[in-house]
Amino acid sequence: MSKSIIYVVDDDASVCRALGLLLKSHGFNVETFTRAKDFLAFKHPKLLSCLISDIRLPNINGFALQEMMAQEGIVTPVIFITGHGDIPMSVKAMKAGAIDFLSKPFTDKQLLDAITLALSRSKVTNKKQADIAKIRKCINTLSPRELEVFRFVAQGMLNKQIASKRGTSLQTIKIHRSRVMQKMQAKTVTELIDFAQQAGITPSKH
Repeated sequence: MSKSIIYVVDDDASVCRALGLLLKSHGFNVETFTRAKDFLAFKHPKLLSCLISDIRLPNINGFALQEMMAQEGIVTPVIFITGHGDIPMSVKAMKAGAIDFLSKPFTDKQLLDAITLALSRSKVTNKKQADIAKIRKCINTLSPRELEVFRFVAQGMLNKQIASKRGTSLQTIKIHRSRVMQKMQAKTVTELIDFAQQAGITPSKH
């Protein structure tokens, strides 16, 4: 549990304190905030995490907080809690990507089950981000011409098609393509295309 962190945002300090004690008793690292802006300003470590947030916060409500997290690049699964829940509100929360929507009073088990699910989602997201970072690091090692060939290969073009488009020899394209495969650590063209998609490489416009 030491490699994960649970954030709690609730304008009621007693709720923050109670949830903090509960979660710490289960071995979690916990950071509590009574204002959404303090959570946004916090330096979030790259750990498995989830956010437990009241939906009705002063100034910045839970939905607005969710949007601001996306804008700030804070990728943390959200569990909403509320004392004033209704079905439309819970549907809106889930559509916006919340892991769960718990109406007070909820049981410890309900909360812990939601946290388990949220941390599982966080693990998948963190791995995906790490994979993309690794791919982009490899892309940065490509020369401009190699990057161009990479883009063409990502479109599914054959060596002779690329050679024709670039007005260069087939042998030259083969050399570039071989270097691209090596630098990108791709075993197959399918894997290379997958890397391009993950990194958001757009097709060449030339």
